[in-house]
Amino acid sequence: MSNILAKKAVDPVGGSMPVPEGRLVAHSPGHQGTWHWYEDHARGTGELARRFAEPWRGGDLAYRLGRDHDTGKGACAWQEGLIEEATTGRKTRRPPHNDAGALLFARAAEPSPALLPCAGVIEGHHTGLSAWSEVRLRLKALMADSSEADEAIHRVTAVMPEILDDSCPAAPDWLDPRNKIAVEMLVRMTYSAVVDADRLDTAAHFRPGTHIRPHVGMPELWERYEARRQEALAERQRSKGASWLDKLRENVYQEALEAAVGKPGVYRLHLPTGAGKTFTGGGFALRHASLHGLRRVIVAVPFISITEQNAAEYRSLLDPEQGPLVVLEHHSAVNVEAPQSASPSTNVRHGQKGGQPNRWAKLATENWDAPFIVTTTVRLIETIFGNTPWATRRLHRLANSVIVLDEVQALPDRLLTPILSGLRELVEHYGVTLVLSSATQPELAALNPWRSGLPQRDVVADPAPLFKQLRRVRYEWRTGPEVTLASIAAEAAEHDQALVVVNGTKDASQVHRIWLSTNRDEDPGVLHLSTRMTGGHRRETIQATKQRLEECLDTLLVSTSLIEAGVNLDFSRGYRARSTPESEQQAAGRVNREGKRPAKDSVMTIFDPRDGLNPEVVYNTCAIAAASRRFGDGLADPDDLDVLRSYYQHRYRLQAGQHSEDPNGATGEVIEALRAKLHYPEVARRMRIVDNEHSVAVVVIRPRLAEETRRAAQKAVDQLRRGLPTPATYRTLQDHMASIPQRELETAINTGHAAEIAGDLYEWTGPYHPQRGIEPAP
Repeated sequence: MSNILAKKAVDPVGGSMPVPEGRLVAHSPGHQGTWHWYEDHARGTGELARRFAEPWRGGDLAYRLGRDHDTGKGACAWQEGLIEEATTGRKTRRPPHNDAGALLFARAAEPSPALLPCAGVIEGHHTGLSAWSEVRLRLKALMADSSEADEAIHRVTAVMPEILDDSCPAAPDWLDPRNKIAVEMLVRMTYSAVVDADRLDTAAHFRPGTHIRPHVGMPELWERYEARRQEALAERQRSKGASWLDKLRENVYQEALEAAVGKPGVYRLHLPTGAGKTFTGGGFALRHASLHGLRRVIVAVPFISITEQNAAEYRSLLDPEQGPLVVLEHHSAVNVEAPQSASPSTNVRHGQKGGQPNRWAKLATENWDAPFIVTTTVRLIETIFGNTPWATRRLHRLANSVIVLDEVQALPDRLLTPILSGLRELVEHYGVTLVLSSATQPELAALNPWRSGLPQRDVVADPAPLFKQLRRVRYEWRTGPEVTLASIAAEAAEHDQALVVVNGTKDASQVHRIWLSTNRDEDPGVLHLSTRMTGGHRRETIQATKQRLEECLDTLLVSTSLIEAGVNLDFSRGYRARSTPESEQQAAGRVNREGKRPAKDSVMTIFDPRDGLNPEVVYNTCAIAAASRRFGDGLADPDDLDVLRSYYQHRYRLQAGQHSEDPNGATGEVIEALRAKLHYPEVARRMRIVDNEHSVAVVVIRPRLAEETRRAAQKAVDQLRRGLPTPATYRTLQDHMASIPQRELETAINTGHAAEIAGDLYEWTGPYHPQRGIEPAP
């Protein structure tokens, strides 16, 4: 190998630097022409991983795994390949470098069998966490023939003799080796710490400069939040006058601040729509974090539309006038680490054999290094239960944080057992305070993972009187063969201001077309909202709707369910296609929201269109069954708290198994059993809230965008195509992403209406309706 080592390695800007005899390299030269020396990368990754894992007392374990993760790079063939590649510029095939470090750790961990699965952290630090059964077989094979691994270990020992320390790193003192779920989560969290540390240390080599945000203390953020909130409230009252609703919201807010003194754990924020959950939840979370030394707040919401709105509100209260931004909005559904496919016609989800993951895409994936995160529930669950590096590198950021699960009723029943079990682990062992926020609080304590030993405290002690005070609509029910989307659209159009919420994008498109066909073709007051529109387009539509309502202009809006939570609109009349009571109540929250009209004059009609999408297709069938016995004409209204409680209990009884491994359970008991077996890939596959086989995000650069915005979006797309993105690249594109079914994307690729960007991300170049976005396929 000495001849190769003596060669000059050419860096991207034309300089060169020899590799001295006896030195090992981890990465090729960066922009300064300097090699990334092996020992620098190994120790740097280990120390950063230790820092990340200290909150759960796993620092020693994370350090060892981080220090030794690249031990396989010491092999002669690997070193020769990298140096040859850097010298000639030609790609070389290098042997895998994960076995040696995994074997080194497994030998040290033999006295502590509970820690042995952590060898999978090294084994999968580039490819993802594998099932423990597969890792165990691989380790057994390595134990039987370790010649190649030992060669790498021997060579690394020459520059890092400390790797021969075969003492077993200490496990966190709370770990019960018999609790397989606790072991499973420890592997996940440690994997996250090591992967993020590896990526950050590598990024710092290739792109010198800070890659970790400066720390912003929660006391400072809490003080800024409260001061700006009071300023905003005073300004609102100056311009619009004080109202009884302002006083009620302030009383609720102050009660929440008193509750924030309580010790970390699980809290329920049960408030009716319009009582100020967004500001109250943020205030509780920040004050609680400030008082208890927590380091981050993560707000997770079910719909992208809410992240966009909430992030804007939190930015106005938290981001400084100068310096690093505080609030990070993250909802991108893009797997930037997916290899680019061999051809545009390749199935974008399964055709991943044609390329290699892009280095810069991997280094630039979002890792939630910010003090205040606004994300979607999809991204949060993917973070906790995924198995790929790009998804899980941010998991360790949840430790010692407040997680606000907004609209918690939207969690899918089929995944509740593993979700609740995972959240319980985070609360009990990783310093998390969990806030369950909703106007329709589900009875989660009725399910196995929370049935005992996990107390829940109420942020607002007695919410029932608030629901009576804030009841602002009267419900009507419309059924029968004469009820159609067209009849409801016609009836809604008779009102000056009306909202129609339907169960799918095709239904929304149909209602909007009906309105436009009745001499309203260019009417700016006829609006449409769905995920087929880009994030920026949705935000513009919501803002235009809000402005028209405030100016008392005629306004008709048809929307899918994305409008139902957190979108602050105030219609005088509402229509909701039959769904579940919690969804119907949320839709009603957009009618008479500010309480300016008598409830008897503000009607919310629940209708069952014979030509609309069947709610059983969209919603849980057991939920529909439980609801049909309790809510409807002559039965209870959706905001009856006692009946809602009975409804949730019945709904869960129809599905939940007797224990976490019950194969007959329909709330994810089989997934929980897979977790106990440490089957990470299968758990990740089954835990998808949105089925990625059927829904996919695409970038759309709309023709009507301002020139500056178009240029910024195109620049971000070009950065991805050239393989030079930064985290800001993906944040820029969030405004330009829409969602369509997988089959429609495949058709668009074949017809030239979609072009590959990177990974599984495509640009939509086909028709885009100025009001409806990407039209549903016939």
